[in-house]
Amino acid sequence: MRALLVVVAVLMGLYGCTTSVLAPVDGRGVYSGGYYTVAKGDTLYSIAWRHGVDFRSVARWNRIEPPYLIRPGQRLRLTAPPTQTAVASAPPKQTASKPTPTATTTRKTSPPSARNAGSSIAWRWPVEGEVTRRFTANGNGKQGVEISGRTGQPVVAAASGRVVYAGDGLRGYGNLVIIKHDTRYLTAYGYNDSLLVKEGDVVKAGQRIATMGRGPGRSSPAVHFELRRDGKAVDPLSYLPRR
Repeated sequence: MRALLVVVAVLMGLYGCTTSVLAPVDGRGVYSGGYYTVAKGDTLYSIAWRHGVDFRSVARWNRIEPPYLIRPGQRLRLTAPPTQTAVASAPPKQTASKPTPTATTTRKTSPPSARNAGSSIAWRWPVEGEVTRRFTANGNGKQGVEISGRTGQPVVAAASGRVVYAGDGLRGYGNLVIIKHDTRYLTAYGYNDSLLVKEGDVVKAGQRIATMGRGPGRSSPAVHFELRRDGKAVDPLSYLPRR
């Protein structure tokens, strides 16, 4: 009996040590003082997405090279080091130069098309349905749009790219897919019933990547769709084709 108690105590001690290293909170690692401790299932992209930071900045601050592999228990800096902050805040030097006199010509400049807001990517809607929640730049939590539909309805990639996250580790998103389209743009598709792709998959625009679900605490089927440029959320409706 005494030996059994000793074994139990040892196991509890080991468990305590394990949780003290990763200390997952709601399926996530620990964030404290500008640093994040990686938990199982995290990727550099999902961590950057959760904290609203450009993944390239996180990689640079932590000297992580492509393909940006991280490991559970690893401690990542999520804010710029003081030296980089100082450099970034310094105004760029400008050389004094006088413009060459030219004939004055009045020319109308067309505003960026609402179909792509200046992006060269040909975006498409991830699902057919009504937009039931619009983008709010200053809103708390997830920043995107919600598009209604039916359970099991196909969810497609808004543009070609590579899947950099596929799972349910980001609280509030349910089953989530994140796609990297180029060095600037990423999209996310949440509330899915099932995922049809995995991390590392290369997908084409319009390819099925998931099926629509209800999402955490949602009473009706919908897809939560986000678009981020350089790590910052932007209004997807400024990029998607007009209906």
